[in-house]
Amino acid sequence: MNADVRAYFGELLGTFMLVFIGTSVAVLQGGPLGGYGAAGLIMVSFAFGGTLMVLVNVIGPVSGCHLNPAVTIPMVLAGKLPGGKAPGYIVAQLLGGFAASGALMVLLNGIPGYTVEKFGLGANGNQVHMGTTQLLGWEIVLTALFLFTIFSATRADFKGSTPLAIGGFLFIAHLVGAQLGDSSLNPARSMGPALLSGKGTDVLWIFCVGPVVGGLLGYGLYKVAYAD
Repeated sequence: MNADVRAYFGELLGTFMLVFIGTSVAVLQGGPLGGYGAAGLIMVSFAFGGTLMVLVNVIGPVSGCHLNPAVTIPMVLAGKLPGGKAPGYIVAQLLGGFAASGALMVLLNGIPGYTVEKFGLGANGNQVHMGTTQLLGWEIVLTALFLFTIFSATRADFKGSTPLAIGGFLFIAHLVGAQLGDSSLNPARSMGPALLSGKGTDVLWIFCVGPVVGGLLGYGLYKVAYAD
């Protein structure tokens, strides 16, 4: 298996793991085994942030651990990924997200009382019924700060823990966003749960467009802050 194929496989597997673990906790906390609340929101936030922290370590050497089109696109602009590899990365990420939601749907059916129609698959939504502009704004701002963190934490002169910085920010972002609209920051995380469950499809575009715009903005913030 050549290096490119391994990288695509790494993106698929890593996205599967991130979406599967994160949305599993989200469904279980908001569904038949939980009811959210403060502890539940912290569990969801830690599921996404903690999983990404691990994956930066184990998938990073294989593919760079993008797991997210909103990361891949700015990385191409920054010259950190050849443009010809971007389609393969993005397709692998989307397939990984869909595979995670498909596997979760099968496994959750073993829990008494669970139905995908009632409890879904952890799709993003607009629980507090805020305006479309504001929901989009949250996605853009949080993803911009996320990408600024990623670019800063992957510099050769960065002195801290890269996995802790990147996974830690995703944890923090979910502490905010999970209360408002299940913060996505990642189209590959959003598409599978929404399209396979049929929930949140009316706002799915926000969780696809917002992260990409935010990712580009985050790269811009990085370019302003650092004199590379």
